[in-house]
Parts: sequence; C-alpha cells; structure tokens
Amino acid sequence: MQKQLNLPKARGEKVWDTIGIGSYLATVIFLIIIWRQLPEQVPLHMGLTGHVDDWATKESLFLLPAISIPMFTLMHLLGKNPHVHNYPARLNEKNAASFYLNSRKMINKIKNIMVLIFCFIEVEFSLIALGWINDGHAWLMIIMVLAVFYPIAEGMMKQRKIK
Repeated sequence: MQKQLNLPKARGEKVWDTIGIGSYLATVIFLIIIWRQLPEQVPLHMGLTGHVDDWATKESLFLLPAISIPMFTLMHLLGKNPHVHNYPARLNEKNAASFYLNSRKMINKIKNIMVLIFCFIEVEFSLIALGWINDGHAWLMIIMVLAVFYPIAEGMMKQRKIK
C-alpha cells in the first residue's frame, strides 16, 4: 500500500509555510538594508557559551540564506510525496490518509523550524557584527535546535494513535 493520495494542505501547514517563508524574506530584506553598515569581518561561528569563536568576510552571511533554499525545497518535495515515507506494517487503505497527513505535517514543521533557526542565526550574527549586541544567546539557540525534535515526537505519538 504505497499509492499517492491527493490530500489538500491543512491550515496548520499553510500557517507554518507563511511563517517560514515570511521569516526568510524578512531576514534577507534585513540583510540588504544593513549591508553597507556591516564591517568586513562578521561572525561565522559561536560556541555553546554564545561567544563568537570564528570570523569571516561579510559575504559569508549569504551562506545560510543560500542553504535555506535547497533545504526548504527538498523538504517541501518530500512533504508533497508522503507515500514514499516509512510507515508501520499496519498501513492500509482505510488509514493511509491519516498516516500521510500526519507525516506531511511533521515534515512541514521541521522544514519551517529549520528555516527559522537559520534566520535567527543570520540576524544574531548581523547584530553582533554591527555591535548592537555583544554575544549570542546560546541558551536560545539550544532551545531552537531542540525544537526540531518536537514535531518528530509529536508526529510519532500521533502515528501511534492511528488505527
């Protein structure tokens, strides 16, 4: 039982996509606006303490937005093809739509949370480079990375309830 079903996008998926795409566009616009103010060297990496431990040219700030596009696209395509995801043996004609929708929602949340994390890093590095803040917020970054696991846990718990 691995056939494609035409399931309309759920409201939550549309909301997550709007948040992810909106954040991406806002971050790129922010970068364009501040570009001339940025120094030639900007943060490239920070340790778990939030202190910057590596610097690079300001052009390196294009790296995360550039990575976001193929990552978002690949995960979007994966979400559009839930029939190729891995499912338990109890998958059948009656519950396929529930399994597919659950899996698609999980992928959608992960995809957009990753975009949000990249946007957060981009803005934080820009603010440090401009001298508007001194250090990063390592605890917030840890929370954001852990947030990626929330949709996975949520999806797995919902999948267990599908009969």
